[in-house]
Amino acid sequence: MWKKAKIFMEMIKIEHTLFALPFAFMGALVGSVVIFQKLPGWGQIGWIILAMIGARSAAMGLNRVIDKVFDGRNPRTAARAIPAGLISSKEAIVFIVISFTLLFWATANLSSLSMKLLPIAVFFLVFYSYTKRFTWACHIILGFTIALAPLGGWVAVTNGVTLSALIFYVAIAFWVAGFDIIYACQDAEFDKEEGLHSIPSRFGVANALKIARWFHVVTAVGLLILFLMTDLSWVYLTGLIIANGLLFYEHKIVTPKNLSRLNTAFFTLNSVLSVSLFVFTLIDLVVLRR
Repeated sequence: MWKKAKIFMEMIKIEHTLFALPFAFMGALVGSVVIFQKLPGWGQIGWIILAMIGARSAAMGLNRVIDKVFDGRNPRTAARAIPAGLISSKEAIVFIVISFTLLFWATANLSSLSMKLLPIAVFFLVFYSYTKRFTWACHIILGFTIALAPLGGWVAVTNGVTLSALIFYVAIAFWVAGFDIIYACQDAEFDKEEGLHSIPSRFGVANALKIARWFHVVTAVGLLILFLMTDLSWVYLTGLIIANGLLFYEHKIVTPKNLSRLNTAFFTLNSVLSVSLFVFTLIDLVVLRR
């Protein structure tokens, strides 16, 4: 049982939760302080965690089932659980159903607006896995899907959507889209051969990296606007400067002629970025304002 559980955790890349979960917490924290001048409750945080686990597990499980044929053909992904025969498609579907059930249960215990918007979130969680079959804008759609985490955290505790929340949403969406473009560079040739769409396969790796860079400029500007529109202090701004430094370094170590440090840029730096910015926001709104 433990071996099978480990395989499932590897299938959904549970460690990649470090990308979105800190921003979901940040959305809940900033939204609650901006709207209500108080911190979110522990109960709300708990349900947000469960909703995130359910949403991400369902989305990644669906992605693995939907892409199993392509994963089997790609040397980089052929060892994944489903094409390698470690997990059957039926087992994965059961896992997906359980994950969606967890998402519904958690959302039902959050705000009423969260429940009303849930069908839209579920649509994007299912839809984005198909997008690379027909559009190179798949990275952008993925970005706006994963960015539902911080927006969802905001809506969960405030029961509303403000301009600040939407700016935060767009900033994180372009952050995700940017690093997904970088990650997709390693599959540019495979995507061409299989008729799949991506920015690297459509515009070339060099141009794709330039596009990713500009996407991250949008992220930096959006997070700066969030600072200007709220009562976040110099502590958050310090975290933002560090985050921008990490983005700069991410683009420095990945070049069209050298993708050897791509995994460092994709996983390590982006994980550090999201955790760091959340920690500085937490210090700003919780520690220094007690």
